[in-house]
Amino acid sequence: MNTQPTGGCISDVPGVHIGHAHSESGHTGVTVLLFESGAIAGIDIGGSAPATRETELLNPTNMIMRIHAILLTGGSTFGLGAAAGVQRFLQEKDIGFRASTGVVVPIVPTAAIFDLDVGRPRIYPDAQMGYDACRNAKAKPTRQGSIGAGSGALCGKVLGTPTAMRGGVGTASITFPDGLTIGALAVCNAWGDVLDPDTGSIVAGARDPDAPERFLNTDDYLIKRREIDPRFFGRDTTLCVVATNAKFSREQITKLAMMAQDGIARAVRPSHTMFDGDVVFAVSLGDKEVDVNVAGSIAARMIVEAINRGVREANKVEPTK
Repeated sequence: MNTQPTGGCISDVPGVHIGHAHSESGHTGVTVLLFESGAIAGIDIGGSAPATRETELLNPTNMIMRIHAILLTGGSTFGLGAAAGVQRFLQEKDIGFRASTGVVVPIVPTAAIFDLDVGRPRIYPDAQMGYDACRNAKAKPTRQGSIGAGSGALCGKVLGTPTAMRGGVGTASITFPDGLTIGALAVCNAWGDVLDPDTGSIVAGARDPDAPERFLNTDDYLIKRREIDPRFFGRDTTLCVVATNAKFSREQITKLAMMAQDGIARAVRPSHTMFDGDVVFAVSLGDKEVDVNVAGSIAARMIVEAINRGVREANKVEPTK
């Protein structure tokens, strides 16, 4: 959904560079968003099993005013170490928080998905992979699907990985005639099913083990069974970043992240469970004027579109006409 043909990518927002790196054998990877001039940022955590690093800095009552990158990673908590490579890359470019004379500390909030049961559990993103993703970063449209942090992502995991489908990285943006741009990037590794926003039908999710050509429909399954197999707990998460060239305070951008979280609930059913670590980051990089309520509503819609694009590309599902 673009009112101007900007490519439908979060990198349409000026100041956003995207890079990916991954391990072929490990089926895991990282996706980095660089903001070399710094960005005002907020966060909303909607799931109950997050794996994060440096996110408390985004609380508006804390000192740090700007961040310099966001890293989305596979590898669960092991993968959080990849942020050290992002910091090293930025430090080499003298980008970061000026802690004292000659001391620069890049601020890189990080969040991870659980993909250790997809590839090789002892292979997970490290500092070198984070550094490589930064070297690959460009202010251009990015590939979508099973790439970067979405390399090992799945969705529809109520019965575990055997009946799940691929999740992945997706992105979307909208640009208005006055130049205001709002974009989103999502890494969908959801416990629930992903829905088409126009039809409400399942795009990707749990397959019926007795009839693999059909979707199980996780909502219906839960209504019928009223129980969940504990073997499949805690392996899920949808991570999102929303960016805009509108000017917002730290309090406003935090509210925008909270509103944008609704996009996950619209696209993934069910979402925000005890097993999901759903996280939405939001960043402000410009001086355009727009009401935060309007921007938050648009951001939620961009997240819906980004999630759908990622899983459609990963599973080669054609979009609805």
